[in-house]
Amino acid sequence: MDRLPWTKFHWLVVIGLGVSWILDGLEIQIVSLNGAALTHPEGGLQLTAGQVGALGSIYLAGEVVGALYFGRRTDKVGRKKMFILTLAIYLIGSGLGGLAWDFWSLAAFRFIAGLGIGGEYTAMNSAIDELIPAKYRGRVDIAVNGTYWGGAMLGNVAGLFLFSGAIPVDWGWRIGFFIGPVLGLVIIFIRRTLPESPRWQLMHGHAEEAERTIDDIEARIAREGVKLEPVPDSKAIELKETPPMGFGQLSKIFFQKYPKRSVLGFTMMVTQAFLYNAIFFTYALVLTTYYGIPPGSIPWYFMPFALGNLAGPLILGKYFDTIGRRKMILATYGGSGVLLLITAFLFNAGVLTAVTQTVLWCIIFFFASAGASSAYLTVSEIFPLELRGQAISYFFAISQGAGGVVAPFLFGQLIGDPAQIQESGVAPDTGPLTWGYIVGAIIMIIGGLVAWFIGIDAEQKSLEDVAEPLSAVRVNAGGVADEPPGSTPHSDPDDLTDTSRRDGPSRPGPDSPRGS
Repeated sequence: MDRLPWTKFHWLVVIGLGVSWILDGLEIQIVSLNGAALTHPEGGLQLTAGQVGALGSIYLAGEVVGALYFGRRTDKVGRKKMFILTLAIYLIGSGLGGLAWDFWSLAAFRFIAGLGIGGEYTAMNSAIDELIPAKYRGRVDIAVNGTYWGGAMLGNVAGLFLFSGAIPVDWGWRIGFFIGPVLGLVIIFIRRTLPESPRWQLMHGHAEEAERTIDDIEARIAREGVKLEPVPDSKAIELKETPPMGFGQLSKIFFQKYPKRSVLGFTMMVTQAFLYNAIFFTYALVLTTYYGIPPGSIPWYFMPFALGNLAGPLILGKYFDTIGRRKMILATYGGSGVLLLITAFLFNAGVLTAVTQTVLWCIIFFFASAGASSAYLTVSEIFPLELRGQAISYFFAISQGAGGVVAPFLFGQLIGDPAQIQESGVAPDTGPLTWGYIVGAIIMIIGGLVAWFIGIDAEQKSLEDVAEPLSAVRVNAGGVADEPPGSTPHSDPDDLTDTSRRDGPSRPGPDSPRGS
């Protein structure tokens, strides 16, 4: 898989699987814009502001539950089954949301949609990393994760039309919930043509199916006129089927066998989630409270912000494969943190306007967006094949719990009640929010430094070289099995400098042992 050149097949993988983040960005933005309509007297449901806020939390809770449950399932029953099932669950949940008749029905449907999207993250990221060649894995994963903001922009444009007054209020928000499912219905047909991960098949004892999958992929590529060189026997590896592991066993592997990597994944995911949720969920409040921007004009300020977030991963992603993971993570995390520090002092000095504040946010999140995407890349590639889906789900759940719950609440308290501030007639105090920005900046810088000191140089390395499968028995050039991993002096999983380790995964040669 890693020796393959970039072909139409890989574009199909990116298009078919990468839509997950677009759908999530679309969902979040549509629901954010739906808030006014859902509380409107003519909106059909006439919800309170508190109920609208609760819908966001319920959707987030669904994502966490979906990630944890389907993360385990995707490691157990396969990537393909899960990335089709979870997309179907999302389609059903989001579509039913447009038919809701009260708060509780809408809350239930939003939870179902969240289940699907949370499960999508684990199945999709696992499959992409295992199907994309090592040379391109970093830029592809980062670009795909960054397309969240493409979905947000799409939702914002749709919102400008749906809530412009041209459509009745009770119809506008209902139509909004159907946009994602329409896009998803198109994609689900593409996904049906994608193969199961041959890495997963081999690990679970389906050696013949894995061979057929590889043969099919190579045949597709050969039809494009690409000549593939045979893989030398020296790169062969034998996998033994492993039984499912309980939570206790998984915890031991994460924190005893891979303590540094667990700290790395936790730090990167939580720090980026804190910054993003702190700024994103209070974006409109800052513009209305401190700069007097009317709510109806907020979408126009959101567009350049989303564009900066989308451009960062697309432009910077390739450098994670060429310059390197650790250097680029430090540059993006640390750079965005330093820029936020500068913005905090300018904000406190009162020299910014709504336009200049937005411009600074665009620059900050140009770097922060690439860094945040690299967090998902990191947790999906630094743990063994057997744990990939569950690693993504665990760290995603932790980051959403820490950043998704704490940050918006904290920054909302720092801003205060906009209505009370407006009634008082006194200019809002910038001091508390300035300190919030300083804390957010320091947290991001810490995330970059942690990655610099204990990060993994995974660029252009096969997944099996970055994290050898737990069930692997290495095989030398003569076809004689070595000692199982962990019994040699070079068993430290964080030591990637050992030249005796394999330099790429592959299909075994004709005389090499096959997975069992």
